[in-house]
Amino acid sequence: MSGLKVAVQMDPMTTVDIDGDSTFALMLEASARGHTLWHYEVRHMWLDGATLKARVHPVTVQRQPGNFYQFGEPATVNLAEMDVVLMRQDPPFDMGYITATHLLEHIHPKTLVVNNPAAVRNAPEKLMVMRFPELMPPTMIARDVATIKEFRARHNDIIVKPLFGNGGIGVFRLKPEDENLGSLLDMFFAGSREPLMIQRYEPAVRAGDKRIILIDGEPLGAVNRVPAAGDSRSNMHAGGRPEKTTLTAREAEICAAIAPTLKTEGLLFTGIDVIGDYLTEINVTSPTGLQQIARFDNLNLAANIWEKIEAKRR
Repeated sequence: MSGLKVAVQMDPMTTVDIDGDSTFALMLEASARGHTLWHYEVRHMWLDGATLKARVHPVTVQRQPGNFYQFGEPATVNLAEMDVVLMRQDPPFDMGYITATHLLEHIHPKTLVVNNPAAVRNAPEKLMVMRFPELMPPTMIARDVATIKEFRARHNDIIVKPLFGNGGIGVFRLKPEDENLGSLLDMFFAGSREPLMIQRYEPAVRAGDKRIILIDGEPLGAVNRVPAAGDSRSNMHAGGRPEKTTLTAREAEICAAIAPTLKTEGLLFTGIDVIGDYLTEINVTSPTGLQQIARFDNLNLAANIWEKIEAKRR
């Protein structure tokens, strides 16, 4: 098909890791397919009456360290005149993120926003997954201290996570003998009115926390992430080590169970996290893992994503 006009809503280009960033992989593939790219940060988007505008830079990209992008002259554009908007800014999933989804609904689906902004708003990572309790370890979303302590008494070894965090930041493991639960809850709740996610600790995480990439509900690649010694977090931002992997029968079963929901919600590019036999998160905001999978399995999942986007535009 003829080249698409693609606006990429993301963090500053100066923050990009060209060897690990999935957004950069998507931009490289878009360029290779003849699409034209513009870059803007979410703070440079505004609603003027009924018109959604952004201050954008035309951008070209190449895999060249120290010289991986070039900006053209900035311009103000009507985002409704774009063919595609990639919503790829990193969390935290806060009111700024939520507001961006509301703004993008003014142009979607006439301009295809990936992922569907209403679905992103309604399905943040640690809440959407709760639609599938039969696939998960024992988990609760709570702010009530007595309830959290009762959960800990039942399961002994637990993980405490900020509900809208990312990258493993603020994730704690509390072993049965750990006496810090009360202080930890005081610290969280003093700075936030949000509840926490509490999960039973799964020892299988020592063998890895698998990130599986689903494109329009179909699992097409995976990477295993092994926690660093002395750390219960497997996130690569937190020192987790990526490893080559394949899908197990149980993981294929998990993917099949959630696929209809992902397709119905318009969540074209998602990444789920699986520890042992359990689904722990469904990542919809700005999933990662494309470049790691490309290195281990020689799979260009960015091409699969663009094939789906191009088909939807047709």
